Amino acid sequence: MARLSGLQREVLSLYRQCLRHIRQKPEESRGNFKRFARAEFQKNLSVSKKDFSTIEYLLRRGRRQLETYASPGIRSIH
Repeated sequence: MARLSGLQREVLSLYRQCLRHIRQKPEESRGNFKRFARAEFQKNLSVSKKDFSTIEYLLRRGRRQLETYASPGIRSIH
C-alpha cells in the first residue's frame, strides 16, 4: 500500500472521528448519522488529490459540521 500524504491522513482522521461520535448517538439514529457522513465524504470523491485549497476548505467545513453534530443536543439527522 502506498504511503498517504498529510492531507489524506487528515481526511481519514476526520472520517474516523465522525464514526466515533456516531457511536455516542442514540442507537435508533446511528444509521442516519452514518449514511449522512458517508454521503458527505462520497460527494467529494471527485476532488483532485492535488487541489489542496479545496481539500483544506472541505476539511475545515467537515470539522465544523462534526462539532455541530457531535453536540449532545443533536439526537437525529435526516
